Amino acid sequence: MPQWNKEAAFEGRIVMLGFGAVGRAVLPLLLRHLDIGPGQIEIISPSTKGIAAADELGVAHAPTRVDRDNYRDLLARRLRAGDFLVNLSVDVSSVALMTWCLGHDVLYVDACTEPWPGTYQDKSLPAAQRTNYALRERALALREPGRSQCTALITQGANPGLVSYLVKQALLELAGDGAVAPRSREGWAQLAQRLGVRTIHVAEQDTQMSRERKRPDEFVNTWSVGGFVSEGMQPAELGWGTHERHFPSDGARHASGCRAAIHLDRPGAATRVRSWTPLGGAYQGFLITHAESISIADHLTVGDVDKPDYRPTVHYAYRPCDDAVLSLHELEGRQWRMQQGQRQLREDIVCGRDELGVLLMGHARGAYWYGSQLTIEQARALCPFNSATTLQVAAPIMAGMAWAIRNPERGILEPDDLPFDEMLRIIRPYLGDVVGVYSDWTPLDDGCALFEVPKDRADPWQFLNFRIT
Repeated sequence: MPQWNKEAAFEGRIVMLGFGAVGRAVLPLLLRHLDIGPGQIEIISPSTKGIAAADELGVAHAPTRVDRDNYRDLLARRLRAGDFLVNLSVDVSSVALMTWCLGHDVLYVDACTEPWPGTYQDKSLPAAQRTNYALRERALALREPGRSQCTALITQGANPGLVSYLVKQALLELAGDGAVAPRSREGWAQLAQRLGVRTIHVAEQDTQMSRERKRPDEFVNTWSVGGFVSEGMQPAELGWGTHERHFPSDGARHASGCRAAIHLDRPGAATRVRSWTPLGGAYQGFLITHAESISIADHLTVGDVDKPDYRPTVHYAYRPCDDAVLSLHELEGRQWRMQQGQRQLREDIVCGRDELGVLLMGHARGAYWYGSQLTIEQARALCPFNSATTLQVAAPIMAGMAWAIRNPERGILEPDDLPFDEMLRIIRPYLGDVVGVYSDWTPLDDGCALFEVPKDRADPWQFLNFRIT
């Protein structure tokens, strides 16, 4: 048996809320890389689906649904100061859970910021209040400068999460041999400005598939169906760069907060953009809202937030697996009423990869993609209960927990606040092939286009050119 490196020793209890695809993916990594025993972990999930993985690893589980009325009592009966809450749930307020943890000195980590159920579909709420921008502002508002707080890591998955570390490594690659990593947030922003990075895509193409193809009235995905549909129904969001000169007609700015991002008056699942990855080539993806679109743009801002000297445009360009694309097309045709059947691909995946990276554009060499090319075969060989998609999420969660255990009093932190090199050292063995590739691709590459669409040919890196109308 291989001897896995123990990244941190932990004597407390770990409660994991939610045991979907990501929960099952994370569990073996925790037992592998944290100096803990199965008896220190308890899983709380509303469903027993997939619980055989916990039984196989000797981890206790309680089939319980967490809601507004019971979460305080549920946590109080299980967690004490110094313990760890791993929030991998859907439809449970991350801010509520984090507030409880901060008040009881319990360590905290999640992979995305979730509201209570119904928030995304609440027509009485303005679009701005249903955005990840608003969720991020509420989470960061829990910070208490000058006062010691236990460590709470928010949005510590693949994206958001891993991609923030990839951006920093990609900036150093662009800077060339001998480049020294900046020591401050301002230093990273100034480096991106000097390099001339104008646009950053989280560029992902998922080609995993099973033998059983999507059926009518069924939504199929390689990770949480509910989670994907929820974020797809949120307004499309993007960090808004200082080089942009065509503000979208359906775009809106935020009146408060970091001002680094805008949102569109349409769901991300109905907003398409052009992008590129090395293996998949040029593609059309969905501009699904993600917290990294806001946090990376915010952290790479130079100057005053109202009138910055520099900021790149940042957004997700997601091409999910073929059956998920068909599912989204059907969902939109149903006027966004969810299909009756829902299927998450796991053990039935027979081939494919998840090519996930960051595409930095507008610099002297055009475009540079840096990231993970992980196949289903590699993922299964690296860790049980994983697909290519889940392992790219699970490894950063494990790495973040190890860091939090070693640094238990650092307060609320985003991935952009963590040491990227230390995180990548732990995560990289689980990413398959990690490559950096330069490209001369631009969104103006229109092949044999037969119909004219609005474009700014004087500047290929305008959002106008990426967006498909």
